[in-house]
This record gives sequence, C-alpha cells and structure tokens, in this order.
Amino acid sequence: MSESNTSAAAPFDDIVEHDAAGPCTDPTRRAMLLTALATCACLATPEPSVAEDDQPGSNLRPQKADTLVFSEGDHAGELIKPEELKPGGPPVRAWPKDPNTAVIRKGSRLNEVLVVRLDPAELDEDTRSRSADGIVAYSVICSHTGCPVTGWVKQASGDQVVFKCACHNSEFDPRQSAKVLFGPAPRRLAALPLAITDGALTVAATFIGKVGT
Repeated sequence: MSESNTSAAAPFDDIVEHDAAGPCTDPTRRAMLLTALATCACLATPEPSVAEDDQPGSNLRPQKADTLVFSEGDHAGELIKPEELKPGGPPVRAWPKDPNTAVIRKGSRLNEVLVVRLDPAELDEDTRSRSADGIVAYSVICSHTGCPVTGWVKQASGDQVVFKCACHNSEFDPRQSAKVLFGPAPRRLAALPLAITDGALTVAATFIGKVGT
C-alpha cells in the first residue's frame, strides 16, 4: 500500500494533530476546527420530539365536554360511540380527550376509566343520574393499592357480573356507584359522569370521589 493511501485513511484526529508535519500550535485554527466538528454533530442530531404524554393538558383530570376514546386495542385513540358498547359488558378502557386541542389526557394513569353499558333499570338512582343511556364510567384505579381493575367476572357471592381487581380480589358493583362488594378495598371507585353528544360519549362532569388510593 502506498504512503499516500495510508495518509488518506488516517482518522480525523490524526490529521488535526499531525497536519503540516507537526502538532497544530495555532489556537485560532484549532478552535475553528473544533467549532466545525461541533456544528456538524449538532446538524446530524435530530431534534427531540415532544412526547405525546407531555403535551399541555395531558395530565389534567377529565374535564367537562371531553370526549372518550379507546385506550387500547385496534381502535386505540378513536372515539367511543354508544352503539359500539355491548349491553351487559364487557367494559372497555378509555382516556378522556380534549375536543379543542385533540390532546388525549393519558399523561397520568389516574385519568384512565372503565366504561360499560348496562341495563338502565338495573342502576340505582345515583348511578342512573350520571349515566348516559345506561353507560357508566369509573376510574380504572383500585382504591386499595392502586392496581388497575381488569376483571369482569361473576361476583364471589351472587349472580351479577362485576368489576374485579386481580391484585387482592376486591370487587365493585358498577350498578351501585361501584361500591365495594368484596375484598380489602376501603371505598368505591371514583365515578365519571357521562353524556352523549353528537353521537359520541363525553364527560358530563369531573370525577365524583377520590381517584386511586
């Protein structure tokens, strides 16, 4: 291999240090070279994008007039329409969405809710007053240790299908304001009043009750 080829393959640092058969002693020249390197590195680095969970409003609790969107599955992020909910369950998990900014409020796990369609005749008076055509919504966060409530099962002592937290087996009845039926949970799940607006599920008021533990 020729000497010229060897020089061409030399790393950039070697070229800087050994240019003109000796170390670069001109501080101005060296500063210019380092500045050029830094500029190239900056141009090559893409600007970080703003995470969706960090968008303004994503951490706010559900607000009146927010729409509800699916939080998981093939339709995640899409509006929930009443006719898409099967009567009698199972429930779906949902996020509130700001209709003005289109920001989905998923910056906090405390904003996620369970939505289920039930027979209005089965609901007690308080539950029916904040339902929308039998559709009710409750915080997905168990009031015991903050686990997500994921079960929709036959209750331990009865025939109704109810919410169940798999962590410590607490059960909640969505027909009676999600009151505790079984287990160590100290109180009911927080309820989110609903309405139907232009064919979509919307939030009618802020949470009723404490969310989480």
